[in-house]
Order: sequence, then structure tokens, then C-alpha cells
Amino acid sequence: MTYSPFRHLGLKLMAVALAALLWLIVAGDHLVERSLRVPLEYRNIPPELELVGDPPTEVDVRLRGSSAVLGRLEARDVVAVLDLATARPGSRMFHLRSDEVRAPYGVEVAQVIPGTLAVDLEKSGHRTVPVVPALDGEPAPGFVIGRVTSDPPTVEVAGPESRLKQLTGATTEPVQITGSRVRIRDVVTVGMTDSAVRLVQPQNATITVDVVPAPVELELAGVPIRWRNLQTGLSAAIRPVLARVTARGRREALTDLRAGSIDAFVDLYGLGPGRYNLRVQVDPSQTFGISAIEPAVVDVTIK
Repeated sequence: MTYSPFRHLGLKLMAVALAALLWLIVAGDHLVERSLRVPLEYRNIPPELELVGDPPTEVDVRLRGSSAVLGRLEARDVVAVLDLATARPGSRMFHLRSDEVRAPYGVEVAQVIPGTLAVDLEKSGHRTVPVVPALDGEPAPGFVIGRVTSDPPTVEVAGPESRLKQLTGATTEPVQITGSRVRIRDVVTVGMTDSAVRLVQPQNATITVDVVPAPVELELAGVPIRWRNLQTGLSAAIRPVLARVTARGRREALTDLRAGSIDAFVDLYGLGPGRYNLRVQVDPSQTFGISAIEPAVVDVTIK
């Protein structure tokens, strides 16, 4: 078949026109540079290491390409990647090369600023710490918070070794106790106040808060002060001979308490003749405590 240059002439003219138009578009779109702040990713961090401190999260890059392409470019379209596969514990510096920046087709990475990044790495560790419940509010008037327990009482956390050493415990969501008169039990989420450490696994805890009647105080005047353990053949004189004692406990325990029921004394064990300033003591009780004794010290003469 004889070749005819005029065959499909319309299509050929259209192709030439499109090629010319494309050339004009490309020729008219100048090559430009643009600076952009882009996110920084850390890749291949060794499992036994942790990034600590405030590692960089962004870098500046200079991009080269057509003005049309760069004009449509956004920060999320470009990502810098730092490979930490060879990292060791301590303060380390890593080069960030242009070929470690992911950019769309047609965009060239001309420069990364800074070209060297300093990061701190530390060995990772595990530790078991107590759960310290957080409480919110105050009980009803006349009531106080008693024993507070958590189930489980401890959780396992992970993080940089230096931060684990400083850790005193894990916290919880606040348990609301405002206006309570009875025991409270609540299931709450356990968390960490230090963002550098984390729970090994998500954990909830059952918190029990005992709300009990507040203890009251009763002041008793005229409590006699006696002596104990005086050596045979000696005599003792105490001045003053009466004390004012403040007892603290539940209201029902103090209802029938009288001055004569409290045994205040000074201990003369091993003391010979002479003059002494001795502390006034009170035997402990299972039902109430002593919050104050006046005077706390008396003058004792032994002959």
C-alpha cells in the first residue's frame, strides 16, 4: 500500500496542535523554589530505646519545581524521615539527607534545614507502681474520708529508665465523693501524669472509699497526774497535780468518758533523788486517742 502523507490529516494536525499547546504551557511555567515546614517521622527506633526530651517534630525544606506544582503543594504532601536503625543510648546526631524526604512526583528536594538533627535516646524499662486514686470533693458535714483502696493495687508501666526512677505511682480518673455519707465504690480509668511513661496495657481499677463519721474532741479538766515505777524507799511530789486532756474519737466512744477514766502519769523508772522535768503520758486506748495534754511537762521532785 502506498504511503500517503495526507491520510488522517485532521488527526495529525490535532496532535501537532496539542503538542504545541503542551510545550507552550511547560515553557511558560517557570522553575521556582519554595521553603516549606514539613513533619518529621522517626523510623526504625530500636525496641530497647526510647526518644526522650523534646525531639524535633518538624524541619524546613527547600523544594524546587514548577510554580504550578509548588503552588498546590501543602505541608502534609511532604514528609521528612529520619532512620534511627543504628541509634545508641545517649545524645546522638544524625544527618538528614535530601533523599530521605518524601515529595510528590515532579518536586525536587533542594535542601533540608537543619541538615543534622540532635536527639536524646535512653534505654527503655518496666516497673510496677502503686495506683494512687484521685478523689474529688468533700464528704457531707460531720463525715471524713477513711481508708481508700484500689483493685488492682499496682500496675506495670514502661518508659525511659530515668523517668521510671522518678515515678511514685499511677493516678486515676477522679472519684466523686462530694456530699457522701456512705462507702463509695467506682470503676475508673488508670493513667499516668508523666507523658514520657505509659501503661504496659490499658487498665481500669475499682476504687473503694470509706466515708465514716468524723471524730469529735472532748476536753476534760482535772485529770490527776500520778507517778509510776518509783524506787522503793523514795517519795515523789508532782507539780501541778492535775492536767487538762483533750480526747479525740467517735462521738459514741466519748459519751461516758470522765476525767477519772483517763490515766495520766509520769514514768520515774530508774530515777534517784533529785528534781526533774518529765513528760506527762496517757495509756493508749482502743476507742479514743489523745490529741493534747496541758501541761505536757511537769516538775517532779524525788526524795
